[in-house]
Amino acid sequence: MSAVSVRRGRRSDSRQFVGLLAALAKFERLEPPSAEGKRRILEDIFRKKRISLFVAAEGKKLIGYALYFYTYSSFLAKPTLYLEDLFVLEEHRKSGVGFSLFRRCVDEALKEGCGRMEWSVLAWNEKALRFYERLGARKLSEWYVYRLDEHALSRVPKKAA
Repeated sequence: MSAVSVRRGRRSDSRQFVGLLAALAKFERLEPPSAEGKRRILEDIFRKKRISLFVAAEGKKLIGYALYFYTYSSFLAKPTLYLEDLFVLEEHRKSGVGFSLFRRCVDEALKEGCGRMEWSVLAWNEKALRFYERLGARKLSEWYVYRLDEHALSRVPKKAA
C-alpha cells in the first residue's frame, strides 16, 4: 500500500471524484447527482471556482475528498470555511485519511483568516459525531438549520403576507 497524499483536486480527477460523490450519496441513503448535476458541480469547482476540493489519493486512486466553500460572519467580520462534504471510502477509514483531509481544511481556514469553520453532520452518523467532538468541535444547540429546497424557493411569495 502506498502513502496517501492530500492535495487540491484537479480537473483530471473529475471521473474519480464523481465516483466518490456517488459513494457518499449511497452512504447517506440519497440519490446521486444526475448527469446534469455532475456537470454543474465539476463546472462550479474547476471553472466558476464557487467551491473548492481537496482529495486524498493513494497513488493515482482517489480514496476521499473534502468539498468546501466560504460564507461570512457579519459579527466576526471574517469569512467562515464551510465544509460541505468530508468523505473517505469505507475500506480506508480509521487510517487517518479523514483527519488529514479535515486538517487540510483547518489549515486553509487559518491561511484565509477565517473566524471559524462550520459543517453539518447527520444525526445518525455517530462515528462522525465522535470524530469531530474528539477534535474539539461542539454541537450547537442554540441554532436550528432551515432549508428551502429548489421547489420551495420558487414558492416563496413575491410580497410579504
